[in-house]
Amino acid sequence: MCSRDPASNQLIDYKNKDAEAQKVATTATGIPIGVKDAIQTVGPRGPALLQDFVFLDEMAHFDAERIPERVAYAKGAGAFGYFECTHDITKFCAASIFDRVKKRTAIAMRFSVACGENGSADTVREQRGFAVKFYSEEGIWDMVGCNMPVFYIRDPSLFPSLVHAQKRNPQTHLRDADMFWDFMTLRPETLHALLMYFSDRGTPDGYRHMNGYGAHTYRMVNPSGETFYVKFHFKTDQGIKNLDARRCTELCSHDPDYAIRDLYNAIKKANYPSWSMFIQVMLNEEAKKCKFNPFDVTKVWCQKDYPLLPVGKLVLDRNPTNYFTEVEQLAFSPANFVPGIEPSPDKMLQGRLFAYGDTQRYRLGTNYNQIPVNCPYRVHVRNFQRDGAMTVSDNQEGAPNYFPNSFCGPKESPRALALQTCCPISGDVYRYMSGDTEDNYSQATDFWTYTLDNCGRKRLIRNISEHLSEASQFLQERAVKLFTMVHADFGRLMTEALNTAKISKF
Repeated sequence: MCSRDPASNQLIDYKNKDAEAQKVATTATGIPIGVKDAIQTVGPRGPALLQDFVFLDEMAHFDAERIPERVAYAKGAGAFGYFECTHDITKFCAASIFDRVKKRTAIAMRFSVACGENGSADTVREQRGFAVKFYSEEGIWDMVGCNMPVFYIRDPSLFPSLVHAQKRNPQTHLRDADMFWDFMTLRPETLHALLMYFSDRGTPDGYRHMNGYGAHTYRMVNPSGETFYVKFHFKTDQGIKNLDARRCTELCSHDPDYAIRDLYNAIKKANYPSWSMFIQVMLNEEAKKCKFNPFDVTKVWCQKDYPLLPVGKLVLDRNPTNYFTEVEQLAFSPANFVPGIEPSPDKMLQGRLFAYGDTQRYRLGTNYNQIPVNCPYRVHVRNFQRDGAMTVSDNQEGAPNYFPNSFCGPKESPRALALQTCCPISGDVYRYMSGDTEDNYSQATDFWTYTLDNCGRKRLIRNISEHLSEASQFLQERAVKLFTMVHADFGRLMTEALNTAKISKF
């Protein structure tokens, strides 16, 4: 047994931990059970009796033990640890987690595969989710990002279609290359993210060896009320590692849960994974003069113009004690901000501010923040919300449930008020279509030209052509036109690769 990895030995470890403890089986109401493997029947051959509460208790729970799967990022791994502030950024941000160097804040992290279902393989080519929950003394701050610094679309109205195009065909229930490439090629803004998706970073070697990015632009407020626009970066301290196509195929067949296993085993062996947090900072005046829309999530900020500034370190040192309780029920929302951090005008971020909390209420219930893993336990929650399904707290006892009141109900926070900034806006209310009004090509060109080396470009061509060759001919031609807009060599090499793929099929 000692040769097995910690994940495989979990039950052995549990047994050894308290082997002498006397454990009596009970119902959900604590009633001891005398016989667990037989239903009450009339005689040994039956029929069964409806009065058997032990059986009814077991089956009623079993029938309802699954909660709705996340629409996106369904399969994932989670762990717990801390964030330690290593550099003073109080000139940019008044958030309490940054108020002094060496301060530690408890965190939960969840990593996930973007569009695969709960039973899909960890090693498929997908964007990876990268989410961090900070349990601060001023409430929960959720940073909900991914392993790419950009996203596919810039308008949230297209998010359902983006997900649907990558999921299953509603009739065949199969992944459909026509759906995927039809959507992507009709929205050229996806090019920057697509190139990253089909590059090496689309198949990271587990979750420990990939970076995380907030992707969106956020706004920080310092103690003086001054504001700054920022982007968050989380650089893996384990080093970047990716899997090649052959290794991905091998793992899909014999260890589809490779990334979950790798994270669990590393923490169990005290090889605690960590990430260094950085920010890029853009002044308000710089944002006004920026040559591109700094709130466009399909764009990156050049690090030469906006260098990475070190902030702190994320360390994971505890595995979940129960996956369902602490990972499946772990709920994130980009709308969870603490004083000192605010949203920017980023349209995609604005859309997510509603969508994530809404989906958590659907999955977990209106009181999902009372679930221990989501509870802001360092804060005594005082508000005017009461009741609802699964209220498991004291429901704020006899405190008034309306505001304002004259009976010692909670008051507004002077600190939160002082850090609430005024953001002047102007413009006509309209549905502004952004597909072709922004530059969709130049940063994708930079990625092809400067980020990738020759070997990386070859792998990108191979990865795209293998997938694109399954799509209809007119979609292949449309895609090649877009790739040619990125770089002439890109379009030419893709044409050659697709022609080779056609020949090999015959």
